[in-house]
Amino acid sequence: MNKVEKIDGYEFKYDSENKSYECRGEICYDDEHDEVPEENLWKAASKLEQRLKNQGIEAEAEHSEKGWVEVYILN
Repeated sequence: MNKVEKIDGYEFKYDSENKSYECRGEICYDDEHDEVPEENLWKAASKLEQRLKNQGIEAEAEHSEKGWVEVYILN
């Protein structure tokens, strides 16, 4: 795995302990005041997920709290 993947100006750093790439963006909220990922960061994570899949790596983009978005390596 590369230590850093750059997509659309976002830097996703590889976390070997959790087998994932992660990047932190703005903390955003939806109409129900639930935390959601920054829209462009989420698009970048989806692109990274697809890039990894194109390389034969099973991956899945997810988001957590405080603006964090992760792309987990599943295989």
